[in-house]
Amino acid sequence: MTAKAAHYDVIRKPIITEKSTMASENGAVVFEVAIDSNKPQIKEAVESLFGVKVKAVNTTITKGKVKRFRGRPGTRKDVKKAYVTLEEGNTIDVSTGL
Repeated sequence: MTAKAAHYDVIRKPIITEKSTMASENGAVVFEVAIDSNKPQIKEAVESLFGVKVKAVNTTITKGKVKRFRGRPGTRKDVKKAYVTLEEGNTIDVSTGL
């Protein structure tokens, strides 16, 4: 597996919500990341894939909700989000495709 493929395993997809749009005004971008990834891995992946300088990485794990599927209770998967703050002058446009 190449290094670039490993970076795509760490970063799953950008998250575009009202809250992430407000964070982008302060130079932050929100990504869904692999549940077992850590902050240095996320920083390295973002810097190599997008060619930007990362200032800080904050992560949060959202526990999966219990929902009903076909009348039986089931659990959604846990999701890990990374709030990546970029250095001054660096931007990532997540509204366009990669």
